[in-house]
Amino acid sequence: MPDAPAAGAAAEPSAPTRRRRALRSLRSRLLAWLLVPLAALAVVNVVTTWRTADVSAGLVVDRMLTASARVIAEQVKDQDGVWEALIPPSALEMFQSQDRDRVVYRVLAPDGALIAGYPDLTLPPRPPTEARPVSYDTLFRAEPIRVVALSQPVVGRQGLGHATVIVGQTLKGRTRIVTELWTTALGSQLVVLAAAGLIAVYVLSRGLAPVGRLGRAVAARDPNDRSAIARDDIPSELLPLVDALDAAFRRVGTYVDLQRRFIADAAHQLRTPLAVMKTQAAVGLDETTPEGSRRALVGLDRAVDGLTRLVRQLLMLARAEQGPDAVMKTRLDLRAVTVDVLDRLIGFALDRRIDLGFEAPEGEMPLAGHPTLIGELIAALVENALTYTPEGGEVAVRLGVTTFEDGAPGWRITVIDTGPGIPEVERERVFERFHRGRGVLPDGTGLGLAIVREAVEAHRGTVTLADGPEGRGLQVEVRLPAGAA
Repeated sequence: MPDAPAAGAAAEPSAPTRRRRALRSLRSRLLAWLLVPLAALAVVNVVTTWRTADVSAGLVVDRMLTASARVIAEQVKDQDGVWEALIPPSALEMFQSQDRDRVVYRVLAPDGALIAGYPDLTLPPRPPTEARPVSYDTLFRAEPIRVVALSQPVVGRQGLGHATVIVGQTLKGRTRIVTELWTTALGSQLVVLAAAGLIAVYVLSRGLAPVGRLGRAVAARDPNDRSAIARDDIPSELLPLVDALDAAFRRVGTYVDLQRRFIADAAHQLRTPLAVMKTQAAVGLDETTPEGSRRALVGLDRAVDGLTRLVRQLLMLARAEQGPDAVMKTRLDLRAVTVDVLDRLIGFALDRRIDLGFEAPEGEMPLAGHPTLIGELIAALVENALTYTPEGGEVAVRLGVTTFEDGAPGWRITVIDTGPGIPEVERERVFERFHRGRGVLPDGTGLGLAIVREAVEAHRGTVTLADGPEGRGLQVEVRLPAGAA
């Protein structure tokens, strides 16, 4: 019984797979593009050579037949009123060869009477002249032959006349000559084609060698190596590919760094709420009174809410950081999304006795965006404003029309609060993940504005921070491109 293949061994690709790979091979395609036209030209050349050889052999045979006919024609004489033609051996000896061709002839007097030869030899299609013999193909007793007919002036009792001499030969010799010429040409063509194929394979192998070296260099790179690929021995045609690979390596490296930092920050941030939950659970277990147990459960519930919020924001941040090309966008109504968010947060505003206002144009505000990210963006802005605005303060959410620098239309989201604001020197840092400025409440995650910036960039928009009206509070303005997906 045959042994089973070892686990993990690479399976041999099937024949169809190998054929598909061969068809996709650049070397195979280039060889095909080179050799197929060359082979087609060789076929055309061989056909042309056959025709040329046939014409050349025909000319040789016609000259021999014409020479034989002239020798015979010189022997046509009037002997006492009777036309005679002595066929000299030299007239037929010139046709002797290894092909054993049959030679036939027919000599006619000026009046058309048969002087010598075969009476069933076909007459020429048109009368020959003294200066212009007639060559033609015909059949003699069911065998193809080549025939030449010429006219010879002769003098007899009736005066000057013209005798007609017809000489024909079977085609064995002519066919042999044509075949020899064509075979020689065919052999030359095959040699040229084979040499061209070998040269093409060699040239392509040398020409494509940089591609192989580039592939091996990329495959051998260390996963952490983000340096540019060496361009010392790379043809100019491959430089766009190398540039694209370098750009891809940089993007992947940036993404890997982002994920590593995200995981490290998330692990660090999750430790605190988990520790609080464990502490609250331990306190609840140690309590002996219903009131103490309830306080512990309330604290545990608050810690779970904080952890839930942190995890939700982490997931939103991870989704937003994938970039504009990775975020799936659909058609949505910015006004409707904002109203939904405010409906969820109105209770929070009432609990803190904050006046939450909303202004927006009437009608639909179409936007091509990710519904969850846009909703989280608005929620983060409003939650941040409600969290840091003192009780009895005001938060205003306004939607409006804007125009980008390139003239493209867009929507503006403005959130204004009457909180402490953010010093100008800190406004860039507040967009960093887990950054907490001075005066931040202890239950903040430091992710709100980071989510805002990533979500805005994922939709190719902008976000700016400024002082509120009369230098009081904070004003956040987000601009997003208008339109539908």
